[in-house]
Amino acid sequence: MTTDKKSIVVFSAHSGDFVWRAGGAIAVSAARGDDVHVICLSFGERGESQGLWKQDGMTIENVREKRLAEATAAAEILGASADFLDLGDYPLNVDDEAFNHVVDLLRRYRPDTIITHVANDPYNRDHNMAHEVLLRSRMVAQAMGHKTEDPPLGAPQVLMFEPHQPEMCNFSVDLILDITEVFDVKLKAMQCMGAQSHLIEYYTELAVRRGVQAVRNSGNSSISHAEAHARLFPVVGSDLV
Repeated sequence: MTTDKKSIVVFSAHSGDFVWRAGGAIAVSAARGDDVHVICLSFGERGESQGLWKQDGMTIENVREKRLAEATAAAEILGASADFLDLGDYPLNVDDEAFNHVVDLLRRYRPDTIITHVANDPYNRDHNMAHEVLLRSRMVAQAMGHKTEDPPLGAPQVLMFEPHQPEMCNFSVDLILDITEVFDVKLKAMQCMGAQSHLIEYYTELAVRRGVQAVRNSGNSSISHAEAHARLFPVVGSDLV
């Protein structure tokens, strides 16, 4: 455990997104002693629960309940706390009350880094909504004139995790995160997500492919699994390393 403890917020449109795309980042951060918080806008009960809707007699209430249970279990395995806002999906709608709640959560958790969706996913506009809400709420949380119980936020970096079809989302990797030591944790979390169990194989194979790229780009042959992320804001430093 490091003494340089950080706060990490993962801002997820649906209850599966943070597991598939940032589960490794969450587990790595939690393992090093960071505080990790998931803010999940929706359970994905309409458009992202195929496995549940195939069951006879399924209702929207039962889907929400099951998705909450899945995501809660996954977050616990990964080592994160989770806030579920239950704002619906397909489409996701964030009203003023929900937006202000997000601002309050960002000020409460005071993240050093925020991880969220890319800006433009042509297949899932809920992801775009989450990205925009995150940037707007980060902006408001920084404003001195926006008075809340907690003080204004600083300038946390924003990372965008890899979308399902990166080539369609203008996703350009600038961080390949080694998740080798925690991949077994991510796999256990993914196995909680029964409503989308078909994605387990996909994201396992993706982690292996990104692991190969990590070795190529680092020379560290011990890496077997990795995740791809992209920074939104410039990194500020005093040297070129």
